Amino acid sequence: MGTKRKDKVICFAYGSNMFSARMCHPDRVPSARPVGIGYITGHRLTFDKASRDSSGKCDAEETGDASDRVYGVRYSTDKSEKPRLDDAEGLGSGYKEKPVKVVTATGVVPAVMYYATSKDASLKPYHWYKALVVAGAVEHGLPFPYVELLRTVDSVQDADATRRAEHERLLASGQLARYSARSRRRRTRRLRG
Repeated sequence: MGTKRKDKVICFAYGSNMFSARMCHPDRVPSARPVGIGYITGHRLTFDKASRDSSGKCDAEETGDASDRVYGVRYSTDKSEKPRLDDAEGLGSGYKEKPVKVVTATGVVPAVMYYATSKDASLKPYHWYKALVVAGAVEHGLPFPYVELLRTVDSVQDADATRRAEHERLLASGQLARYSARSRRRRTRRLRG
């Protein structure tokens, strides 16, 4: 596909997988490492991918309009773990994958991305899902107007309290880990300075 480097695969994440604590989770793709941000043109972000949990998930819907952009995070993953990500994303049952060209600050680079094949415009994302998407966008420094656009997406409460709590814990743990890492860096700078 042109997106594989020896034993690595570069994936373009634009939904909840932008959030590192989700993408890199031991149950998902522990080898995943963010390698940069960027956007693809000719696509727009929607939250209408029909999910197994009856909510709307993200899709980078192809529009053909070069002024449409979907921002996201490029992750490098071990090729051996790609089937785990395929399974988690529902490759072949709701998502397919395709090669894309990601525009970055240093040029255009290849990646592979998932796109929805089962869509329902009446669906809305759960609050926790939208929060994961926004948290990932903030974590990686996507453009402020794009983050604000994500925040305006309508979402609904997940009636499954167990699933909701599980994802809210993931969100909290990822944010705590980021805060702790920032605090360690600040302490190190103060000690050196």
